Amino acid sequence: MIHQVRTKKLRLIPDERGRLMEILRCDDEIFMKFGQIYLTSAYPGVVKGWHYHKTQWDHFIVVHGMMKIVLYDARKDSPTFGEINEFFMGTHNQMVLQIPPYVYHGFKCISEYEALVINVPTELYKYSDPDEYRVSPDSGEIPYDWSRKDG
Repeated sequence: MIHQVRTKKLRLIPDERGRLMEILRCDDEIFMKFGQIYLTSAYPGVVKGWHYHKTQWDHFIVVHGMMKIVLYDARKDSPTFGEINEFFMGTHNQMVLQIPPYVYHGFKCISEYEALVINVPTELYKYSDPDEYRVSPDSGEIPYDWSRKDG
């Protein structure tokens, strides 16, 4: 796994009324600090990526549908420089994915319906000076093919 990337398997607590799933607690080993919480989505087959942050750590949770979340380590001083990780997250695999600064990330909805991602970043989004640096998913700058891989 890419250096400093961590995951936390989530526990679902069902009963006759529905279910409860704690996502991130201040006493979790992976908790750092809180900036804000937001929800984003993607429609089937849509890719959103690539981008990275210089300061912010992200904590992704797919709460509806399935996403393929892909990370690329662009940190030249990292022991995992150039590595790519894929995570299949969502309805069938509930987890939190912690993404460090300078690690490119993007996702693709792989379910047949809209997938919903909650992010708990460590920093507040600054509209006047966003900590967000983008690369087109098909630019070729990152050695990854977003197409479906069968077989």
